[in-house]
Amino acid sequence: MQHVADTPKLNVEPLGASSSLRMLAYDALKRAITEMDIYGSTTEFRLDERQLSEDLGVSRTPIREAMTVLEQEGFVRSVPRRGIFVVRKTKRQIIEMITVWAALEGMAARLAAGRAAAGDIKGLRHLFDEFEKEPPAAHMNEYSQANIVFHQAIIRMGGCKLIVDMTENLFLHMRAIRAVSVRQENRSETSMREHMAIIEALEGGDADLCERLVREHTMGLAAHVDKHGVFPD
Repeated sequence: MQHVADTPKLNVEPLGASSSLRMLAYDALKRAITEMDIYGSTTEFRLDERQLSEDLGVSRTPIREAMTVLEQEGFVRSVPRRGIFVVRKTKRQIIEMITVWAALEGMAARLAAGRAAAGDIKGLRHLFDEFEKEPPAAHMNEYSQANIVFHQAIIRMGGCKLIVDMTENLFLHMRAIRAVSVRQENRSETSMREHMAIIEALEGGDADLCERLVREHTMGLAAHVDKHGVFPD
């Protein structure tokens, strides 16, 4: 049996006094869960209501209310007599999520080709400035974060709020999957080249090419997960 001391701890900060503690607790827990490396180990992430109550500086009631909403959204699951755990998808579910993300981000990239401001596209290039002198593998944590910000930016630059909303709950898992996979099989080098090609297509305003490159890039992640991914059954 796993000892309590070995259980990963959610990184949350105390909440200030407010009439909407449930929403504050929800926002704090969702943000902390999103930042977790949930596929970086085989350990289940159990959430301790008492510990979270102490960490956030509130009673257990807003914690329970926030957990209910998070469970409805698919971020956590309640297991009778065991507790509440952060949801970890199976490999099949992960590949399905990546496929949906590929379709949505591909469309966002198509829209971005005609809508994105030059400054925003230039900002995408700046994300990878530090990796031009040294390969991404030399700064893996920093590259992993830049990679995630890049894909969030593509979604946002498409200018379609519905696509942004539809990808929000997928992002928890996509972020964690990308963080794990980019460290495997020198994928960071391939990722960097593909990102540069996408940026060039955006700069050229080629909507067809933007959509295809983004879709192929993300489906490449699906193929990588299928071949190398170690995820829950």
